[in-house]
Amino acid sequence: MALQTQPLGFHWQTSDPFLFCAFHQDDFPRGNDAFGPAASLAGRNIGSDFQLRDGWRMYHGHTVPGFPSHPHRGFETVTITQRGLVDHADSLGAAARYGNGDVQWMTAGRGIQHSEMFPLLDQEGANSALLFQIWLNLPARGKMVPPHFAMFWAEQLPQVTEFDQAGRATEIALIAGDYRSARHSADALSPPPHSWAADPANGVWMWVIDMAPGAVWTLPRAAPGLNRSLYFFEGEQLWLGGELADEPVKVQHAFSLRSDAAQTITNGSRAARILLLQGKPIGEPVANYGPFVMNSRQELMQAFADYQRDEFGGWPWPRRDQVHGRRGRFARHADGREEEPRQKLE
Repeated sequence: MALQTQPLGFHWQTSDPFLFCAFHQDDFPRGNDAFGPAASLAGRNIGSDFQLRDGWRMYHGHTVPGFPSHPHRGFETVTITQRGLVDHADSLGAAARYGNGDVQWMTAGRGIQHSEMFPLLDQEGANSALLFQIWLNLPARGKMVPPHFAMFWAEQLPQVTEFDQAGRATEIALIAGDYRSARHSADALSPPPHSWAADPANGVWMWVIDMAPGAVWTLPRAAPGLNRSLYFFEGEQLWLGGELADEPVKVQHAFSLRSDAAQTITNGSRAARILLLQGKPIGEPVANYGPFVMNSRQELMQAFADYQRDEFGGWPWPRRDQVHGRRGRFARHADGREEEPRQKLE
């Protein structure tokens, strides 16, 4: 039984230790030579285009859709891509192109600038994009840790497939947390070292769940006292408890559940996609303004002063909306180490 249900919008409401989740779904047109849309931008509020028009937005981009350089302090961003590509650049000199199932996990800590652009590489057809960006809070002791970013390539993400009695599949991709059932045992990749998710006692789970039409699956129980929410973003309807006579949860709704009780979920007649967010509350005061999340107003004022002094180390890139040409997926860390996706080891 759901404890609470709410409709989904652009910004999804979340519970401590999460701050919010931004949901981006854009059917961008074919790209031009500058990696932007090969379409007229007339009539758009360029620089702050968040209105869904013709199926897509430019966000803060002027040429390429996305978010040119901007600062963060005091929390983490976890960007879970489903379709499309993201180009990352930051004030530490790190860069990445990732997408189509990859996850980037960035600890802002004491301060970082980064840009997140959505390059439209396909010049012949459409450039579809679907991603979530989750803001995960840091406790007071972690607000000023060194910035850190990690890439979780789609090829390495642990995945579990459960089958119901009729052979219908539910697939679970683990971004954070562990999965235990009668048939399966799996652990997500290690979070950044200072993350609230790095301590297993905090019970942080971030999963993307795909259910086949009609599939029946039981969400495992976890420890008591955790905030557990599911965001039903694609499909038709779900039933909780396996009783089809009960009122279903409609698509484009979020619902919260008890963390210490297993929950049977029955899907409707269309394939369903769900994001699960769960974690132990940090339980500290939250003072936030724009890109900074601290514990007090005084700490916020200090964050603005620090950024105005040196822009958290400045911006080492030639463009504020840095894109990375036509190369494939990659990550280059601040120490110069480069990596590319590798096939999952069997």
